[in-house]
Amino acid sequence: MNETFTPEELRDLRRAKSLLETRSFAIKLSDLFGLPINAGFALLPKKWSGKINHAANAALFKALEVAVATTGKKSVKPPSNRWHKILAGASGGVGGAFGLAALAVELPISTTIMLRSIVEIARSEGHDARAYETKVACLEVFALGGSKKAVDPPETPYWSTRLALDQTVKEAASYLARKGAVERTAPALARFVGAIGSRFGVVISEEVAAKALPVIGAVGGGVINVIFMNHFQQMARGHFIVLRLEKTHGSTAVKAQYEALTC
Repeated sequence: MNETFTPEELRDLRRAKSLLETRSFAIKLSDLFGLPINAGFALLPKKWSGKINHAANAALFKALEVAVATTGKKSVKPPSNRWHKILAGASGGVGGAFGLAALAVELPISTTIMLRSIVEIARSEGHDARAYETKVACLEVFALGGSKKAVDPPETPYWSTRLALDQTVKEAASYLARKGAVERTAPALARFVGAIGSRFGVVISEEVAAKALPVIGAVGGGVINVIFMNHFQQMARGHFIVLRLEKTHGSTAVKAQYEALTC
């Protein structure tokens, strides 16, 4: 593997680090609305956590099915980020108007829209959307949450998340390469979706709690979904820049250079 980074590659890696170490979704919402999102949790009905986790896993399985069905050649054209945000905003208006009751309908739609955007970003970074490794990496984006604190250790949260998911990601990619289809009862896929879902569910909980605040409502729900989309588009761009550079330099060299960079 080549361990010498060009100035352009260092520029890209610095951008990736800036995107991946951005503020978390909850912090972005709190900054926008000037309200602590934690206040929304008290307004949610009993047993809301189980409903959100179930909805998150169902949405991720649907997104995985869409990812596996995605075909087409590599493309370097710019992704349609703005159009996907408009679609996400429209679906978020439904969630804001009808609250937790609409989650089972709205979440698979918004997650699939986000998945389409993530796939386009992967393609624009030179990845082949037909490869199962890319398909799985697209779902991995949903586990990336950004920084929870103003200052985090360099390996947190992006590299620690990847390390935690490493085995399930490899198992899922291997299974899909052999079978070529999503079987929801397959242990490898169930473990993969469960691992992604436990992290994705945290972000969804924050989204639902924000929508529960009385001052937000349907219009605010649409705005929240746009932020939701933008957040994961940023995570996707950073993730696929890193994966692109790993193809040339290897994971160890890229991680070392990533940690040495200042944004």
